[in-house]
Amino acid sequence: MTLTQRILAALVAGLACGLLLTRFPDLAARVTPVAELIGKAWVGGLRITIVPLVFALIVTGIASAADAARAGGVAGRALLFIAIGLTGSALVAGLVVEGLLAIWTVEPGALGSLGMAGALPAHATAITGDWLLSVIPVNPIKSAAEGEMVPLVAFALLFGFAATRIDGTRRIGLIGLFHGLTDTLMVIVHWVLRLAPIGVFALASVAGSRAGIAAAGTLAQYIAIVVCACVAVTLLVYPVVRVASGVGIARFAKSVAPAQAIACSTQSSIASLPAMIDATSGPLEIREPVRNVVLPMAVSIFRITSAAANFAVALYVAALHGIAIGPGLFAIGAIVATVVSLAAVGLPSQVSFFTSIGPVCLAMGVPVEILPLLLAVETIPDIFRTIGNVTADVALTLIVDRADS
Repeated sequence: MTLTQRILAALVAGLACGLLLTRFPDLAARVTPVAELIGKAWVGGLRITIVPLVFALIVTGIASAADAARAGGVAGRALLFIAIGLTGSALVAGLVVEGLLAIWTVEPGALGSLGMAGALPAHATAITGDWLLSVIPVNPIKSAAEGEMVPLVAFALLFGFAATRIDGTRRIGLIGLFHGLTDTLMVIVHWVLRLAPIGVFALASVAGSRAGIAAAGTLAQYIAIVVCACVAVTLLVYPVVRVASGVGIARFAKSVAPAQAIACSTQSSIASLPAMIDATSGPLEIREPVRNVVLPMAVSIFRITSAAANFAVALYVAALHGIAIGPGLFAIGAIVATVVSLAAVGLPSQVSFFTSIGPVCLAMGVPVEILPLLLAVETIPDIFRTIGNVTADVALTLIVDRADS
C-alpha cells in the first residue's frame, strides 16, 4: 500500500474504532485521552518544520524563477502569466467557497464531530495603517518564533529577491545552503509522515468516539466544497483560452481531454506530460521552441489548483472553527496561498498539503490541528487538482505561443 492508502485506511479504521468505543463508555473514557495525546504529538511533529521549510522554499523558488526569467522573453512572459493565474485562481476559489458556505452552512457541531474543541470566533481583519505596519518584518526571528506567517512571508520574498542581485558565486553558495536546508527538513517531514497512519488513526478514533457517524458527514462536506473550488477554477480556464489565444473552447477541450484522462487515473502531472506534448504539438499547433520552454516550466511550477484548493481548505477550516472571514483575512489568505503554492512545487502531496495549507491557516489566524484528518481524505480532491493543473498547463503553453507570435 502507498502512504496515501495507508493513511486513508487508518482514517477508516480509526472512525470504526471510535464508533465501537461509544458502546463502552468506561473504556472510551480511558482510551480517548491517550489517543488524543498521540494525535496532538504527531501534529506537533509536523508543525515544527513549517516555518523554516516555508522560508527556504520561498527563497529557492524565487531564485529558480529568476533564473528562468533570464533564459529569455518566452520564459519571462510565462512567469508573468503564472503569477496572474495563481492569484486569480485563489480569488475565484475563495469566492466559490464563501458562496457555497453561505448556502450549505457548516453545522454548529461539525468541529466537535471531528473530535476537536471549538474556537472563539475571530474578528475580521481590516486593512488599516496598523495592520500594514505589522506586515513589515521588523523582527523576522520574532515572527518566526510566534508563527506570524504574513511578515515572515514578506521577509522571505524580500530576502529571495535580494539574493538574486548579489555576486553570482556568492548567490550560488547562498541558494545552495537553502536547498540543503530544504532537503534536510524534508528528511524530518518524511520521518514524521511515516508515523502518519498512527497519528491519523488516533485522531480519527477520537472523532469517532465523540461524534459517531457525524464525523463522516463533515468530511463529505469538506470534500464536496474543495472539489467544487477545483472544478470552478478548471472550467474558468476554457473561456480564458478563448479570449487570450483565440482558440475555440470545443477545439481546446477536445485537444486536452486525453491528458485529463491520464491525470484522473494517475493523479500525476508528470505522468500526463506525454499526452500534453501530443496536444500542444498536434491539434493546437504550438511552435516547438515555445512548447519546449513553457510546457516543462508549467508542469514544474504552475499548479493552478494548488493555490485555489489550499485557500479553499483554509476557508473551510475557518468555518469549522466559527472564524469570520472579512475582506482583510480573505486578502491575506489569498496572497499567502499564492506565494506558498508557487514555492512548494515539487513536494509530495502528503508533504505539500500541510506545508502549503498550514501557513495560509496561520496567516488567517485559523488553527491547524484538524489538517491531518483532512489529509486522510485528500485522495478525492487530488484527482480534481491534477485535472485542473494539466488543463492550465496546456492552456498556458497555448496562450504564451499566441502572445509571442
